[in-house]
Amino acid sequence: MEEQQRFRDQALTLAGVVGENVEITSANPLNYHQAITDPAGCEPVVVDGKLFLPSSEEPLPLVLVVPGSLGVADSHVGHAETLVAAGYGAFVLDPFGARAVESTVADQTQYSLASSAFDVLATLRTLSQHPAVDPERISGQGHSRGGTAVLAASMRRFANPIVGEGLSLAGAYSVYPWCGHQFAYPDVGPTRIRAIVGDLDDWVSVQQAQAQIQAIRLMGGNASIRVVAGAAHSFDRHEPVHEIPEATVAPGASTVYLDDDGAMVDPFTGVADPASVDLDMFLAVADSGLGRLGAHIGSVGDQPALFTADMLEFHSAVLAT
Repeated sequence: MEEQQRFRDQALTLAGVVGENVEITSANPLNYHQAITDPAGCEPVVVDGKLFLPSSEEPLPLVLVVPGSLGVADSHVGHAETLVAAGYGAFVLDPFGARAVESTVADQTQYSLASSAFDVLATLRTLSQHPAVDPERISGQGHSRGGTAVLAASMRRFANPIVGEGLSLAGAYSVYPWCGHQFAYPDVGPTRIRAIVGDLDDWVSVQQAQAQIQAIRLMGGNASIRVVAGAAHSFDRHEPVHEIPEATVAPGASTVYLDDDGAMVDPFTGVADPASVDLDMFLAVADSGLGRLGAHIGSVGDQPALFTADMLEFHSAVLAT
């Protein structure tokens, strides 16, 4: 099989801005508990991505674009180009290349979901120190697994031990996120949250996303959700709706809540176990018969344009001076 070219090795120019490779010192925690209680003890990993900064005399607002289970796609690069053309800086994160992962569609346990969220915070920490970036105006935009990551990175119980209490995303735009893991007390501090998901999504649970947003609101957070009628997963892509047959999904599975220390609470026993990892929960779902193969992605009609308008409206509101 021909080796896939890494994202960092591609020469990209978006809206006239040449992409610059940036390395991010991140980690591979076993689970949320290790990330919270021992972030320095997690296995280190250096991930990377491309930074696009339009010319400006003042530090720029920046959007971190975080891909999902299929890795960096043309759609993510396209969103970054739209953002750069609108005057924002954009950073497209590649969480797969350094981990030698091509896709997590069939197996989400190749590295932990906590690692995905750690990547977002590590990127925030690194780029907040860039002289051309305004550290108070960095927003995260994640798609699917990336949407899960930007939500988790917004949780102060997760973020504080990793980047400290003084650093946070200005906004988190969570695009069709999987919300099967949720902090029981989702305090997002000053981060503004927006989720967007299609009502025909058969990859993730719309109801879990709604519950996550409502829980954030009840904790005093600024959060909203838009459910798009007639939209499947990845409805921002300019491609017809089609099946990904190898996708392993379980949108009907129970929510797994996380204690303040990140320990997973078994939904069947109510007992928190700091040693539990993603695989344990996914195997429990398989044993219950709720897992299945096959899910759909793609768009119908003007859904990609609807998405772009919502995306720009959110970042404009969050990153305005």
